Amino acid sequence: MMNKMTRGIDNTEHRRYSFFTVSPLRRFAGSLNSKAGGFTLLEILVTLALIGIAITVILQLFSSNLRALSVSRDYVSAAIRAEAKMREILEGTDLTEKSWSEVTDEGYRFDAAITETLKERTENLQVRMLEIALTVQWSEGLKTKFLTLKTLKVVIKRI
Repeated sequence: MMNKMTRGIDNTEHRRYSFFTVSPLRRFAGSLNSKAGGFTLLEILVTLALIGIAITVILQLFSSNLRALSVSRDYVSAAIRAEAKMREILEGTDLTEKSWSEVTDEGYRFDAAITETLKERTENLQVRMLEIALTVQWSEGLKTKFLTLKTLKVVIKRI
């Protein structure tokens, strides 16, 4: 009885689901079009190429930013030194027309010049106008860089 039932169930299922079964050839063709199985070699190669390009661009951005930071640091350091030197010149009591140069231990060269300016405007006044120009030079590799500060100062004329 059990054999009949089993055979009956097998026969029934086979007959019952026979029009729903898919032939092996159609099953193989369907798996070729399906993405559920994984990625193709071409997709992987394109992805790797895009990732390589993106990483290269990002690394170039970082390196250019590091160079810009280094240049900025040098200019800020020179500007701080030039401002301190300019304050030292402006606080001096003996401001006369002159020019001079000096070199620091850190490799900075200061060129300063004090000249009288606007003489025609101040000739009838008890003051004179002095222009103070200060140039800081430093070497970075093979290049010489410089930064110039200029200011005006009013001083009392000596009689």
